[in-house]
Amino acid sequence: MTTSTATLARPGTVAPGTTAPETTVLEIAHEGAWVPVCRLAELVPGRGAAVLLPDGRQAAVFVDRHGRAYAVGNQDPFTGAWVLSRGLLGSTGNEDRPFVASPLLKQRFDLVTGACLDAPDDPSLALPVYPVRTR
Repeated sequence: MTTSTATLARPGTVAPGTTAPETTVLEIAHEGAWVPVCRLAELVPGRGAAVLLPDGRQAAVFVDRHGRAYAVGNQDPFTGAWVLSRGLLGSTGNEDRPFVASPLLKQRFDLVTGACLDAPDDPSLALPVYPVRTR
């Protein structure tokens, strides 16, 4: 599921140079509801965490070095393994577009659109993207 940035509350942010209060909770939009995931302070910038959604699917959640939160599907479409939460974060060029690189074959996936940056013309390789917010 991809969504436009005009209709969602993501990426969730914490002002640069500040620390998220212990009570700030990260939530993922899933099937018309906001699902609490964890306290934002529990996420380490640059590292992911796997989340089990109510329907049994998995999401990978990340916070980048700017404090922006993202959630995408955790399954690597190239291998079928549930490993993207273990991937490395990076960003592309002048746009500073955040991506996660799969820990297995190193394909890069845009954290905003879910598109595979290494195969942009193949929509079957895109990850589902979940809107996130902080409360």
